[in-house]
Formats: sequence, C-alpha cells, structure tokens
Amino acid sequence: MFWTFVATVFCGLGAAGIALTIRAITRQKAPKWIIPVFAGAGMLGYLIYMEYTWFDLKQTQLPEEAVVVSTEEYGAPWRPWAYVVPQIAAFTVLDTNSIMVDDPEQNIVRFSLYRFEQSYTDAVSQKMYLLNCDSRELVPLKGEKSLDTSALRTLPEDDPLLELACDQ
Repeated sequence: MFWTFVATVFCGLGAAGIALTIRAITRQKAPKWIIPVFAGAGMLGYLIYMEYTWFDLKQTQLPEEAVVVSTEEYGAPWRPWAYVVPQIAAFTVLDTNSIMVDDPEQNIVRFSLYRFEQSYTDAVSQKMYLLNCDSRELVPLKGEKSLDTSALRTLPEDDPLLELACDQ
C-alpha cells in the first residue's frame, strides 16, 4: 500500500508537470487551474489503472499448480466507470496439488480453495472443501473432519471447479 501511495503521488506530480509545461508553452495564457486538475486526473488515472490490472498482476504471481476457477466483478457508485467496464475485485483459486480422493467409492474429493479479494491490503483466505463429483455437492470443512453443511451448495454442470477437481 505504501508503494501504491508513492506511485500515485508521483503520477500526480508528473501530470502537474505536464500542465506547467503547457502553461510555459502558452506563455502563461493557459489558466492556472489546469495544474491541480491535471494532478488530480493523473492520480485518479493511476488508481483506476491499478484497479483494472490487479487481477492480471495477481495471476502472474500464482504458481503453476494454482488455477483460477471463478472471478467476481464489482461496481460501486463512487466508481462509476466500473459500471461501464466492470473490474474483477475477487477471484477463487484451486490448488491442484491439494486434490486428494477422500472416498473413491462415492467419488468424493478433498481440496483447498484460496479466495483473493482486492482491498487496501489484499486479503487472502484458504479453506478445505469436499466435493461429491457425482451429485456436484460442494461443502466446506470446519475443522479436520466436521462439515459446514449450512454452506452446502450444488455446482452447475459446466463449473470449472467441478471439471478440474473431478478429472484428477
């Protein structure tokens, strides 16, 4: 977060420098208010750029065995551009090395899912899951052996998580 702040300030200073150059070229005939406008636009532009490239940056930092299985797009009233071009604010990753057959007779697999969320400091959470490949039921584990049945859900047939976890 500190380096994002530093980069934002430098983008603002650079854009203000462009405005100062415009004023110098026009022999001070360009209005003075363009300097803070350019500085603000430079900082805002950098922050928007960082929000839209966050997902791509995080994807390049993942190891080979980590596969993105879902993404979540986000829009907010204070970010009106996100309604026009939605940005990815969270994604879920399957650790393919963690896939283990838990019960071969019932076709049940166990694996780890990691959820990444974009915020001031990136948030990462990890949970173990059980997936019944035949019924497509996915349930998180509370501890080593107990199931969180209140969070049970059925995956659609074309879900990438279902394909990746069950085809191992």
